[in-house]
Amino acid sequence: MTVASLFTATALVRAGLLESLVGSIVDIAVANIISLILVFTAVVSLLVWFVRESGQPAAVRWGLVGGIAAAVVAGVATLRVERVSGDLIPQFAWKWSPSRDRLLPRDEPAGNPAGDRAGGAWKPDEQADFPRFLGPHGDASIEGLTIPATADAFTEIWRRPIGAGWSGFAVCDGHAVTLEQRGDEEVVACYALATGSPEWSVSVKARHETVLGGVGPRSTPTIRDGVAYSTGATGWLHAIDGATGRVVWRKNVVDDLKIDEEKHRNAVAWGRAASPLVTESLVIVPGGGPLADGGAVSLAAYDRATGERAWTGGDEQIAYATPILAKDSDRTVVLTVNESSVAAHDPVDGRRLWSLPWPGHSNSDASCSQPHPLDGGRIFISKGYGIGAAVFEPAADPAARSFKPAWAEPGLLKTKFTNVAIRDGHAYGLSDGILECVRLSDGRRIWKGGRYGQGQVLRVGELLVVQAEAGDVAIVDCSPQKLRERCRIAALDDQTWNNPCVVRGRLLVRNAEQAVCYAFKADAGGEPPAGNEAPR
Repeated sequence: MTVASLFTATALVRAGLLESLVGSIVDIAVANIISLILVFTAVVSLLVWFVRESGQPAAVRWGLVGGIAAAVVAGVATLRVERVSGDLIPQFAWKWSPSRDRLLPRDEPAGNPAGDRAGGAWKPDEQADFPRFLGPHGDASIEGLTIPATADAFTEIWRRPIGAGWSGFAVCDGHAVTLEQRGDEEVVACYALATGSPEWSVSVKARHETVLGGVGPRSTPTIRDGVAYSTGATGWLHAIDGATGRVVWRKNVVDDLKIDEEKHRNAVAWGRAASPLVTESLVIVPGGGPLADGGAVSLAAYDRATGERAWTGGDEQIAYATPILAKDSDRTVVLTVNESSVAAHDPVDGRRLWSLPWPGHSNSDASCSQPHPLDGGRIFISKGYGIGAAVFEPAADPAARSFKPAWAEPGLLKTKFTNVAIRDGHAYGLSDGILECVRLSDGRRIWKGGRYGQGQVLRVGELLVVQAEAGDVAIVDCSPQKLRERCRIAALDDQTWNNPCVVRGRLLVRNAEQAVCYAFKADAGGEPPAGNEAPR
């Protein structure tokens, strides 16, 4: 390949044409890697040509080589990669500067969180709370609630610094709970929804940190009956009384299952990310491995009241999605995404009932997105890394509980770190950072456009709340008619992989540095101003 052709290929990648040519196979992160390789090859080729063929004096030729080498050595000596974006764009920091979470002081509670409440206990409201990952039903959709479609209808009521991590907020009775990293402590923290004031925090000595995955915990707490349940990135499982911040029980799942900690850290490289599934009597979380015998545990269940292990189920390595309860024919099952499968388990004893293949590796092309049960026993599932989206349907013999793909499209809904929201037979999600609408009956793309990066999506009635990776929040029509962005809110100004929360007339968002809360009026809708349609 000539130097000219190298530059041409690099320009094609930079212009996004490579994505359009092989978009069903190559995601943006891979395109960026290809771009980097091509640029590096082009620069080295030019340098070799300059040294060998340019005819310049030796002092000039070798002086240039020496200068470039000195710059590279200086960069390696003084800079570190602080983190990378979802598209593998690095962010650098000085080697001697501490990470921001190490500079945050421990928050002191503003007062007794139960002091102004009759009886003290939190009073859950299923219609008003946001008590778990992806909302009241764990499916990234909220019914019976409206949200404004204009930016001026959102009023910022508080903003505060927060510890690192990709956890979202779970909210119950006016209290917002999240996980964060502060130095060498992993913290479960509770804040007043009205003011952002700290109410209580519970910490353990633990720290998860990788260049590609960032710092801190990555799961959202689950609140049930006034108790907050949380899973940390390294394995800590907590049950905390919401009104007082008292630890009801705690368990390190990795230790409890006798998993080899170092090998588990390599196998599940981005940190344990699943939120707890809380049933009437159990707290169910992914297990992990390798165990002493080299195997793995897919799920582990603990007694809600005591924290004692009730059962384990499955023998596959875990991924990064959260277990959910789903209807399977006439029974309820626990549906979970493993490293290379989707499986259903009996919630009573953990017994695996069936599984279907869903390829991946939890230290490379990992599965992060939730499965969505559909009518007729069908299951929708999606991910990035060249796999895309699929709908599986039961095979001819229902008793066999085997599945076949109704459709599978590697170029659709490449939900790398995110999930889809479903409405009226259509799935809406960020496909490698671009918002996309896909018809579930046949896997046909209806529309695609608007670049939001590797962010998050939450449906609130007829609108989508799109948390862009850069920090903005966009309000978009949830409609198959066309892509229509109603407004944008400049909420945060740094990398944001955290899921948004909409609850009690509030929009609550955070990233690894800040949290901000907006109040809105539920009836402040209306048409967008002319020209506010998103680019196609």
